[in-house]
Amino acid sequence: MVEKVLQSGIHWEYKEFKRNEFLKTSGSTDTHIYFIEKGSVRIYMTDENEERIIRFGYTGNIIVSLDSFLSGKPSELYIQAIKKTTVKVATKKDFYEFIQSNEEHMKFWMNILEDLVLQQLEREKDLLINAPGERFERVLKRSPKLFQEVPNKYIANYLRMSPETLSRLKKS
Repeated sequence: MVEKVLQSGIHWEYKEFKRNEFLKTSGSTDTHIYFIEKGSVRIYMTDENEERIIRFGYTGNIIVSLDSFLSGKPSELYIQAIKKTTVKVATKKDFYEFIQSNEEHMKFWMNILEDLVLQQLEREKDLLINAPGERFERVLKRSPKLFQEVPNKYIANYLRMSPETLSRLKKS
């Protein structure tokens, strides 16, 4: 279905981001949806000057600053390229015209939203688990590709552990 969306009447703008370049910064409103053709990004916020990664996106993923996209209001989230990343970008207006054009498209959007809610619930469970090993195992089982696409220092931040702890867990 993602391929169908990419080949639909939606105007997709092709953009390239260098490593560490921002797709979105904190305090900005983002009403775009992104399809990652190649590369990876991290979505994070800052808390007392410390970065807190809340999600990743990589090749083949659709990503969005969901709070800003849905509300049309500024968000505290940053979306930053981890490595050179190419994306296709569509506006909310174009995307909504597409999903409202027929029932199958609306079901596709509902599936994306349901998947995001379920992923968020899994993420919340991860954050409530104290044992680093258990957090690591849950994420490894859920997203094995993450460990091939994203550097360890970012994964460690996401898992709320030091890079050294992550390294030990990966070895065992």
